[in-house]
Amino acid sequence: MNQLTIEVLDPIKLPLVTRLYKAHYPSGKAKSNELTIVGYIEQSLSAVVRFRPIEEFRLLTGMLVIPQYREQGVGHQLMNYCQQHTLTSKDYCFAYSHLELFYQQHGFTTIPASTLPNSLKLLYNRYSHSGKRLTPMHYSGALDDTES
Repeated sequence: MNQLTIEVLDPIKLPLVTRLYKAHYPSGKAKSNELTIVGYIEQSLSAVVRFRPIEEFRLLTGMLVIPQYREQGVGHQLMNYCQQHTLTSKDYCFAYSHLELFYQQHGFTTIPASTLPNSLKLLYNRYSHSGKRLTPMHYSGALDDTES
């Protein structure tokens, strides 16, 4: 596989992520208030993950690896970068059930929905009631965590 270059997206490039989602993940919607991390292969946008701020927390959302690069470790490289540079104990994700193990490999722990912070619990319940089968997860693998 070719070299993956990972960086925090410059907000001026947000339309590139919007086009990527439109082509491969139409329900994904990048917003300017989110932290967006992208991966490029041969200067072509190939992967993205966003962190949506919700009160003092963040929700990992919209992770996408374009189909031609799936099953080649691109998602793992993107998450490794996030573990080293981005993720803290204030990060959560609502994983599709088939991706629960993937996120566990990157420091997320499955948690009962009842233990989510209230703002995230409301969002999780709304998504769940719309028919999405999601697993609430909390990042607990941060090396630089100062929480006791």
